[in-house]
Amino acid sequence: MSGLVLKDLRVEIAAGGQGLLPVDGVSFEVAPRECVALLGESGCGKSLTALALMRLLPEGLAITGGEARLDDTDLFALPERAMQGVRGGRLAMVFQEPMLSLNPVMTIGQQITEALAVHRRLQGSAAEAGIGQLLDAVGLAPELAASYPFQLSGGQKQRALIATMLAGEPKVLIADEPTTALDVTVQAQILRLLKRLQAERGMGLLLITHDLDVARDMADRVVIMYAGQIVEWAPRGALYERPFHPYTQKLFSVLPSASRRGERLDHIPGTVPPLGTRFAGCRFADRCAQVWARCRQEVPGLHEVAEGHFARCHLAVEPRPVAVAAVPAPVVQPVVPITAPLLAVRDLAVHFPIRKGLLRRVLGTVKAVDGVSLQIAAGETLALVGESGCGKTTLARAILRLIEPTAGSVRLGDEEIGELRGEALRQKRAEMQIVFQDPFSSLNPRMRVGEILEEGMQALRPELAKAERKALVAELLQSVGLEPGAALRYPHAFSGGQRQRIAIARALAVGPKLLICDEPTSALDVSVQAQILNLLQGLQRERGLAYLFISHNLAVVGYLAHRVAVMYRGRIVETGPAADLMAEPLHPYTRLLLDSAPGRGLAQVEAREGGLSNAGCAFAARCPRVEPACRQSVPELRALDDRQVACHLVK
Repeated sequence: MSGLVLKDLRVEIAAGGQGLLPVDGVSFEVAPRECVALLGESGCGKSLTALALMRLLPEGLAITGGEARLDDTDLFALPERAMQGVRGGRLAMVFQEPMLSLNPVMTIGQQITEALAVHRRLQGSAAEAGIGQLLDAVGLAPELAASYPFQLSGGQKQRALIATMLAGEPKVLIADEPTTALDVTVQAQILRLLKRLQAERGMGLLLITHDLDVARDMADRVVIMYAGQIVEWAPRGALYERPFHPYTQKLFSVLPSASRRGERLDHIPGTVPPLGTRFAGCRFADRCAQVWARCRQEVPGLHEVAEGHFARCHLAVEPRPVAVAAVPAPVVQPVVPITAPLLAVRDLAVHFPIRKGLLRRVLGTVKAVDGVSLQIAAGETLALVGESGCGKTTLARAILRLIEPTAGSVRLGDEEIGELRGEALRQKRAEMQIVFQDPFSSLNPRMRVGEILEEGMQALRPELAKAERKALVAELLQSVGLEPGAALRYPHAFSGGQRQRIAIARALAVGPKLLICDEPTSALDVSVQAQILNLLQGLQRERGLAYLFISHNLAVVGYLAHRVAVMYRGRIVETGPAADLMAEPLHPYTRLLLDSAPGRGLAQVEAREGGLSNAGCAFAARCPRVEPACRQSVPELRALDDRQVACHLVK
């Protein structure tokens, strides 16, 4: 067939000569105009498979078996010089982080020119015309050809990288997590762009992702990968309606959603085995709830369980009666009592001066946070959502007094945070802690876990004796689902989910009342994400913690939050109970965020580009329902029953 055909790919770890196979017998096809999604947790071998197709495996890994054909070309048999003509040409790849793929010292136009010269032999005016055509194809203005990567937004960088890859007129485009680091609105734009380019150019698309909702929107067929092998593949509709393999079923069962609010999420026990692990039977056996003796003794083959639907599982040929544990009744979240707020933020502003020139004169002001008011009660979760750059993290830092507010007040309990100084402020910080997005960056790699947890106690709870601190460390580790022995290990010895548990334990070590969670699950696989969400819910019930939960994942927000505040350009534009706001958004920006979320169908999203309005509503330039009043005056946040909205259109 035309397109890409991969048969029985084997990638071996060259060191040691032990024959370890991190990719073992992978086969699939990508036809012209077809999108195949390659799904699985981190460490399953998805990216290694893509790098093997591109002949870009890191040192120490080698292709030891299999065949990859692109139309009539055997990619694995080509000399390296010939492969250079294919790589970036007929077979191209878009990586997750465009800033690492684009040359920071070359303009976007220069990088596209380079690709046009290599793959299409275009130079001079022909190359300039090609640059304009490619930028137009990906929705970028021609003048951006003169820009450097650092001058572009995340979405613009990803579009520029796609334009560079299109210069070689690829037959198949590999997209490795192309939207993971992007906001939901930008993600929807990039996915629609890939879909349109695929149809217009007749490309095949291999989409590598861990997001089941993205695959639902994009893929024609879905391939599930686990521990270096394909365990299931099927047309999208069949797989989403009736997943067969126990691993695929678990991937669906751990997904949070508003409809599951109050339930304890399922989880996949254990972790993905290290690449190159030797197996006697099924690779998923140690984590499978339906495991039986044959699974540990015999490697399962791929079996057709329905027309065009294949699964690598012994249950496909020998169904076994499985004792299913009784499912406990869903845990219902307690109603948050209407009490005096634990945290009360009133008219908070953080403005940064714009300075230019030799004398650093102030020419203007960036209003990162502009008059924000919000409240959180003990035992309540308030989710703060919005695109990158809207001021969410700046607001969190101002609440913690990590940066000084320009105006406004922050009250925690009975004390005004802005009036505290020195030791009084230091002691108050014990009541408010933060959990960051990337736990590895926030944990000292030179300190053992026990030392990390004790550090905060020594600073903010000096009354504790050494023996009391040690006992509390063991108690904290158990409370977040880790063994007490973890105290003796360093952060690098743990998985991403375990490191996030350690970060949560560190925050709890000083006995906080308020926990600010800044994208705490965005860097985690869905299975690990479910464990962290269950942990946060359990800790809140046990300790009465208040959460300010910052996230761009609306499925997580719908599952976890009691109330939601939507932020745009430094202002709160809508607040309300999570269930009501997500079912019936009032502000057009909230509607845009919800419609852009993966799994809702890309065709629904009508996102508009636009800059910051100089007068009136900040969202006016992007709003599909804009009226003259929107451009003339700034809408105030008005109360509507238990909702608040800042929009002239809402009466």
